[in-house]
Amino acid sequence: MHKIRVVVWGEYVHEQKSEAIRKVYPEGIHRCIADHLAADESFEVGTATLQQPEHGLAENRLSETDVLIWWGHIAHRDVGDEIVDRVQKRVLEGMGLVVLHSGHYSKIFKRLMGTTCSLKWRVAGEKERLWVCNPGHPIAQGINSYFEIPHEEMYGEPFAIPTPDETVFISWFEGGEVFRSGCCWKRGNGKIFYFRPGHESFPTYRQPEVQTVIRNGVRWAMPEGSRWIDTIQNVKISPQGIRQD
Repeated sequence: MHKIRVVVWGEYVHEQKSEAIRKVYPEGIHRCIADHLAADESFEVGTATLQQPEHGLAENRLSETDVLIWWGHIAHRDVGDEIVDRVQKRVLEGMGLVVLHSGHYSKIFKRLMGTTCSLKWRVAGEKERLWVCNPGHPIAQGINSYFEIPHEEMYGEPFAIPTPDETVFISWFEGGEVFRSGCCWKRGNGKIFYFRPGHESFPTYRQPEVQTVIRNGVRWAMPEGSRWIDTIQNVKISPQGIRQD
């Protein structure tokens, strides 16, 4: 059985600067997510961070990656444009991309969306209730009609993204705001899933429902069919023998 090859990319800045955040994620957010996925035998999981050469995303590694998970927050500008180009190319070829929480402002997500991806926010540790609005979607499997996260950062509409191809979750927050918190798109041959929860101060990625959604998101985003190589080709002779002068 072919295992789904997953790379979890983490900015890994908060965890090195803040003792409070290090207590929540001692080995980093990326490591927490990767460890959960690695417990499933259908995944082959690795990690990459901003601090590594080429941010851990060398061409040969991306070429062998089925799904890339992306978490970033305060160092979006430090991601090299050549790496963004590289990831975009692989998504268009068919690699899946799962973008988490504040990754909405990452260079790669904004590049693929073509919009500012801005939103409203508030860090007050309020309750988030995620409603399943597309219960037949593969990403929603194993989730009840809703689940709650006890303490999270609020994200609010308007969320400056292109209209999603599919919306799987809508969040309601204790303060009254709502947010499209589980959104899917196709770009080229690749599938993209944005999932909202995951502020660095809260143990959100240890919650079973959140882990289930990420696991489902990876399975949904995995490539289908052959790799799409984007080329500009002058076809001088057609299958019916029509020739270009």
